[in-house]
Amino acid sequence: MRHSLFCMLDLLLLSTVFYGNATASKPRASITAHEGVIPAGGSVTLSCSVEGSAGWKFDWFRRDSEFSVAQKIGAGTSEHTISISEGGIYYCRGGRGDPVFSTEDSVPVKIKKRVLYVVKSQHRWPQMFIGETIILQCEIQGGEDKEITYEWKSPNPNIPETSSEYRISRVSVSHSGDYRCRGSSDCLLAKWSDPFTLIVLSSKPRATLTAQSSVIPAGGSVTLSCSVEGSAGWKFDWFRRDSVSSKAQLMRGNEANRVISVSQGGLYHCRGGRGDPVYYTEDSSDVTVVETSQTEKPQASLVGSVTLNCSVNDSAGWRYYWFRRTSESSAAQRITNGTSSHTFSVSEGGIYYCRGGRGDPVCFTEDSVSVTIETNGFRCESHSFLVPFIIGLVFGSLLIVPVLLCCICCHTRIRDRCRNRFMQSPNINQSSAAPQTPNQSDTQIYSSLLHGDLSVYESIRNSGSTRSDFHSRHPHPPNLHLTNTSVRAPSKPQSSSSPPPEFRL
Repeated sequence: MRHSLFCMLDLLLLSTVFYGNATASKPRASITAHEGVIPAGGSVTLSCSVEGSAGWKFDWFRRDSEFSVAQKIGAGTSEHTISISEGGIYYCRGGRGDPVFSTEDSVPVKIKKRVLYVVKSQHRWPQMFIGETIILQCEIQGGEDKEITYEWKSPNPNIPETSSEYRISRVSVSHSGDYRCRGSSDCLLAKWSDPFTLIVLSSKPRATLTAQSSVIPAGGSVTLSCSVEGSAGWKFDWFRRDSVSSKAQLMRGNEANRVISVSQGGLYHCRGGRGDPVYYTEDSSDVTVVETSQTEKPQASLVGSVTLNCSVNDSAGWRYYWFRRTSESSAAQRITNGTSSHTFSVSEGGIYYCRGGRGDPVCFTEDSVSVTIETNGFRCESHSFLVPFIIGLVFGSLLIVPVLLCCICCHTRIRDRCRNRFMQSPNINQSSAAPQTPNQSDTQIYSSLLHGDLSVYESIRNSGSTRSDFHSRHPHPPNLHLTNTSVRAPSKPQSSSSPPPEFRL
């Protein structure tokens, strides 16, 4: 029993001696840097080695500062060099075998990075006005923003600032000047930034409102423009009121576009605003815009008879809408819907009018003057239609008068020719007429045809002859010769005693 106890003590002593010798001989890795400062936008190479031996693989570690936790950036690489582009505290460790036997960690090496800083305005405008709020940012270029302490150089050194943001709630003229910044940390090497020059204007700005025109055309609009001279970054509020004594109403607020279109008359003004909280300019002066009076509005007009024509004075790009109603009291019906043709043919009676429209959304003209179409003719309610109607009557009259004159002339020539033919006849056809029976009254009438524009018969009365005398002196009564509806009597027979008896045709 006693012998066994001594053996165990000997084994324990030997293992302690052996373990202590092994620990004392554990190697340490060594790290070297080619450069101690990483240039802006560049890199540095680190090397790790274990003196007097080979076959090692290396683990790489980095931490931001002396008190931060190390992060492994490379594990078990056979390459003994790495390239780094960030500042920090680096060390390495070697390992080989299975299971892995590791060396001691190398002595840390601090690598700094050269960086640049720039001062930027959050609002990106250098000119400010009294009372505005400005925020300046110190931004790092070519590095990470970790555990950095910032410094600022400003016109007011009594207000130190250690963050990346420099805020002035209400600027004054005394805040005008150059602003610089830089950051510092264990691993960064920086110089002062280039200056940012702030200009603070002493007076509050006034917005300026201009109008494209002071008169709104019928169915159209006018463009208004608001601006703040010598500065940018504004959004605009638009106001309107009906008269000088009425209260202005906000039409649109916080509009990024400085131009709007209005189609209603009134008094308009605007103002600009920017920043957070919003800083407002003075209100602009009023601009008065009036609408075109009803009588001055362009009218779509109808002309023509069966083909109707619709047009809008002094403008183009219109589409036309046609309407019809059967009577003055009936409702109008749309018969076309936005045709590009300005003419329209109708084949039935009714009261027609048209309307022009263009744009999206569609802007319509006033309705045209109506025109009435009748099935047996037409009459137009527009006085302009009387002109062609009167011209037609005049030309028609000029054509009818020569025709009538020609007809009268021809009729006269034919009548004279027939008379001459009858007067040249040598004798009378006795067989062509039947005996005439004279009137039994006391008074006998003999009629002869007279010439003229109208057929007129003249009666010559004679009471001194009897029927027997007539037959004794004229055993054969005179025959009538008819020519072309003209009736003539032959020459009176010669008698020494008395004229022939009267005879009525």
